[in-house]
Amino acid sequence: MKLTAIIVEDEETSRQILKNYLQKYCPNVEVLGEAANIEEALVLIRNNQLDLVFLDVEMPYGNAFDLLEKVGDINFETIFVTAYNHYAIDALNAHASYYLMKPISIDELIKAVDYVTDIKTKESALQDEVLVAKTSGVNGKITIPQQSGFEVLNTADILYCKADDNYTEIYLNNNKRKIVSKTLKYFEEALRDASFARVHKSYLVNINEVVKYQKGKGGSVVLSNGKEIMVSASKKADLLSYFK
Repeated sequence: MKLTAIIVEDEETSRQILKNYLQKYCPNVEVLGEAANIEEALVLIRNNQLDLVFLDVEMPYGNAFDLLEKVGDINFETIFVTAYNHYAIDALNAHASYYLMKPISIDELIKAVDYVTDIKTKESALQDEVLVAKTSGVNGKITIPQQSGFEVLNTADILYCKADDNYTEIYLNNNKRKIVSKTLKYFEEALRDASFARVHKSYLVNINEVVKYQKGKGGSVVLSNGKEIMVSASKKADLLSYFK
């Protein structure tokens, strides 16, 4: 799949190196333009239909996060390229698809582009289609502990689970909520074979209850009850793989 991209980097030498690497090792990436600061980048983003932005963190007149805030609703994937590893958490919170350290490793660059290509290919296939999970409804059960013993839930009745420190909130399709003194990681493991996917550090969703996927800053899913849940960039490819 072809990807349209721009490079946002204040150092001309770094822009040229990345551009050369892309031409040689990632021929499916078409670089439509280059920007040396966030103002130039905004013009390119607003005037082009982009799949991918290679983004340096520190630039004149603002940084990468200032740029993303100014863009607002984002329909492209972002690969951060920086010499500073302390921006990794901020990049994750900004829904970056990948985080490349300078000097750029060719192997890591190829992995980053392959990851975005996979996401965009799956998004394209799902566009304007009703989502249909690959797996059928699950008739299994799960037990949740209570002071007096335990309660048995049908896994098919669970819409999603939400992390709350060392507790998990379980939301059911009858508008009821259960609070359990187990971590979300516990339920991720317990429901692994029951069509549940971790779409965010705080959310585990029932794939059979997903009715819509929306592209955007990291993307989001809409469940059968209308609840919209953000999808982190690191979980997007895994989520999309559940659908055909």
